Amino acid sequence: MTTTHRYDVEILHLLVSPGHAYFGRARDGAADVPTTDADRAELVTGKGIVGDRFFGKAAHMDAAVTLLAVEALEAIAADLGAEPFDPLLARRNVVLRGAELAPLLGQEFALESRGELVRLRAGRPAHPCAWMDRMLAPGAHAAMRGRGGLRCRPLSDGVLLRGPAVLHSPVPLDPERAGDAVRLRPARLP
Repeated sequence: MTTTHRYDVEILHLLVSPGHAYFGRARDGAADVPTTDADRAELVTGKGIVGDRFFGKAAHMDAAVTLLAVEALEAIAADLGAEPFDPLLARRNVVLRGAELAPLLGQEFALESRGELVRLRAGRPAHPCAWMDRMLAPGAHAAMRGRGGLRCRPLSDGVLLRGPAVLHSPVPLDPERAGDAVRLRPARLP
């Protein structure tokens, strides 16, 4: 990983949950599963966050850790004329402030908190599910498209800690665009 850019960010939330809360029909309500807004999260190379629902699951190896910019949720709430959302309801593992995430898609990058460095690879967008209309506000599912965050694979063992952090990026980022919707479109054939 070649890091050429450093950005001061803040890790606001570290969600760790051993079970899925959103499955089945939204009208039936979310499952009652233990969820922790942790002060620290331990990541294991290729497996994810210790104690989380995606840890070590073969189907999620390349997407075991989800990142979300809180600015995206703030923009969605503003677009919908809603009160601010509880970031934990989006069920993303790492909620950051000050991080434009879309340019990291397909890139290796790192988060450093209190001297601990964790390397990640952003594999694909974290698309929202229809549950967002029920859990956040009507219309949130559509409004969250293009700003649902990133699904990542941990490339190193380490610990993320809530609080000030540094995002090490191989590509330039614009923190002012952290809440912008970015729709990724397939390339056109010649």
